[in-house]
Amino acid sequence: MSTSSIGLGRFPNVRMRRTRAHGWSRRLVRENALSANDLIWPLFIIDGENQRQAVASMPGVERLSIDLIVKAAGEAKAMGIPAIAVFPNTDPAAKTPDAKEALNADNMVCRAVRAIKEAHGDDIGVICDVALDPYNSDGHDGLVQDGKILNDETVEVLCHQAIVQARAGCDVLAPSDMMDGRIKSIREALDGEGFQHVQIMSYAAKYASGFYGPFRDAVGSGGVLTGDKKTYQMDPANSDEALREVALDIAEGADLLIVKPGMPYLDIVRRIKDTFAMPTFAYQVSGEYAMIEAAAANGWLDGEAAMMESLMAFKRAGADGVLSYYAPRAARLLNDG
Repeated sequence: MSTSSIGLGRFPNVRMRRTRAHGWSRRLVRENALSANDLIWPLFIIDGENQRQAVASMPGVERLSIDLIVKAAGEAKAMGIPAIAVFPNTDPAAKTPDAKEALNADNMVCRAVRAIKEAHGDDIGVICDVALDPYNSDGHDGLVQDGKILNDETVEVLCHQAIVQARAGCDVLAPSDMMDGRIKSIREALDGEGFQHVQIMSYAAKYASGFYGPFRDAVGSGGVLTGDKKTYQMDPANSDEALREVALDIAEGADLLIVKPGMPYLDIVRRIKDTFAMPTFAYQVSGEYAMIEAAAANGWLDGEAAMMESLMAFKRAGADGVLSYYAPRAARLLNDG
């Protein structure tokens, strides 16, 4: 874009650096702001009591037993983080081809949600993943038959999973499976059971990305995954397709939208926000986190600065909030001014 096309040719004496000269001046003209209110903290659950397990591929991230998840929820609340998202690391012995543990009202997620709500009530939101990969012995988000992912049969199971989680007290259900028609079916199932108040945060534009490896390590699905997820997650080459996916999910009843991964898809965040003006969130996924941490550990970049810059990039792109493993570290920095 030329300066004449935006009218700057009429102002030959403008010096853009004048407003950058001092901190107070930069704050006055800053176009976007980041606060703890913009953050969602993803947490990984394991069985036991007072148990912590480091996730090797995600330095600083741990799997936590339910009692420590409840404590982490309290820490998030104290820092002003509005919501946490919980993901289970299911015992391999409980993983089956029909993912039946997802429907167990006493599974780790349901027990964690009940414990969080008992301790903290409505002072913090709880988001639950709706997908079968933590429970499926094939590591896929849907049911598998003869190497193919079954769409409608998976959606039926997802509806039952959503009801189980809603009964446990989950505030927001986040279908991440990318099956066709699942938002409409889940919304109808929830409403039919009297859960009209439960929100749906749809992973509306979820790409078949190479950035998910550490997450699959954290939930234990990577080691059992057969094949890939390209037949149901989006092609990274596509942008218009994301708008069609989002339009369908909105029409089916989604309240909130997620773009996943985050930083490689800032253009998708912007297109979705500009097109639909819906609450749109980015997921700064495990691979993005791991890259920054690895580079910082090697002294190749300033990890804290890169963390905050990456989070601000989501806001600049139009995201209303960010799911990030950096949430507690970023919130502390933001709250300290």
